[in-house]
Amino acid sequence: MNTRPAHGEPAFTLTRLTAPEDAAATGTRRPSQPAYDIPPGVEIVTLPGGNRVLAYPQHPTPTTPVAPPAPAAQQVPGWAKTTALLAPTVGGGVAAAGYGLSLAAPGLIAMSDALWAVVALVIAAPLAAAALLGTARSRAAQEQPTQITQNITATGLFGRANGTINHR
Repeated sequence: MNTRPAHGEPAFTLTRLTAPEDAAATGTRRPSQPAYDIPPGVEIVTLPGGNRVLAYPQHPTPTTPVAPPAPAAQQVPGWAKTTALLAPTVGGGVAAAGYGLSLAAPGLIAMSDALWAVVALVIAAPLAAAALLGTARSRAAQEQPTQITQNITATGLFGRANGTINHR
């Protein structure tokens, strides 16, 4: 003998009571806990033996296919927000720098010319000094050089030295 219920038939009956007055009206016993104190999702269930208990009933699943949930919008990462905020700022800075250079171009050209003049002076100054020293030495070489003669005499190992210097 098969005591199981057929597919789709509940194995028990559900009795929903919302207030003690409903229990008195139907002639059923009150549960140990008042019906209005029952937490959400919990129901009073009458078992086949007549006992009434609190239970979490499982409702039959719908036979129609449920559409998959729509994909949730993904949040934009922080680095992308930072980059998006920095891009116009950097572009504006580059534009301002270009504009500033265009205003400063005449002054930069003059400074460039002055810089080349300084470079030429730095290169020409040692060359001029070398040329002046060369001419001064050549004049001195044409004249008779001065001759100096020294005569030094000393007596003994630790004796006092005497000497004469002659310029000719």
